[in-house]
Amino acid sequence: MKNQRKEEASWIDEFQTNQRYGLLGKILIVKKSAVQKITIVETERYGNGLLLDDCWMTTEKQEKDYHECLVHPAMCGAESLERILIIGGGDGGSARECLRHTEVKHLDLIEIDQEVINLCQEYLPKIGGTAWSDPRLNLKIRDGIQWVENTKDNSYDVIIVDGSDPKGPAQSLFNRSFFENCKRILKKGGVFAAQTESPEAFYDAHMDTVKMIKTIFEYADPMYGSVPIYPSGWWSWTFAAKDQARYLHPSTTRASLISMDCKIWSPRWQQGAFNAIPAYVERALKQ
Repeated sequence: MKNQRKEEASWIDEFQTNQRYGLLGKILIVKKSAVQKITIVETERYGNGLLLDDCWMTTEKQEKDYHECLVHPAMCGAESLERILIIGGGDGGSARECLRHTEVKHLDLIEIDQEVINLCQEYLPKIGGTAWSDPRLNLKIRDGIQWVENTKDNSYDVIIVDGSDPKGPAQSLFNRSFFENCKRILKKGGVFAAQTESPEAFYDAHMDTVKMIKTIFEYADPMYGSVPIYPSGWWSWTFAAKDQARYLHPSTTRASLISMDCKIWSPRWQQGAFNAIPAYVERALKQ
């Protein structure tokens, strides 16, 4: 498919199970990479945005609602922050948030699609910000599944899975062998984090993923918040560890250095988000 450019405003919708979620905007570019369809749009309400295979991924004015919540419970809970791994995250937002922590010495960002990075750097440059030029960032265009399979035990202090919905190139990020390898390469004292879909719009995928993570790691808990551009606006992230539920207890020193510049995340918000587990989800997880 050749690049397509359009000027007229229209409704840009994501369709999911007889429902649709969208914004009024202009399509700036559509490109079919070797991996997936990439769409960059311009919206009045949320600025420029990214869709992958016609599903909303991020927008300039709302990306912190997602990235801060995925990153900081892990980064403020891990024993050490020397070595970080991000699987996915081609928009750069998770890397940017991780690199705000000065303890980080090395961050591997493993993204399968170079075109996502190229288009985000061109059309959504503020999301990645200075992360792309930070010398601590080691960007590799690789398959994240293969990366974790080939990484030696106890390699990372924090592992963040910033993948899209469980279909297409991200589908393999939601299976047992991948999560087991993530546990294997996570250091004791480390924290694992993953986005785990909406408990309303994607109930089955959410429950299956959270239950799987809970059976693999000694400690694991889902956290709930709002990302209005995503289906239903209700989202989840799940955190796990080997030695203790350290993601529940953010370091006051680290939190004090970053929380004043956060839009959503703070230790108080985090405590409420972990406690905001819906009753029906809590009952189902105990079955």
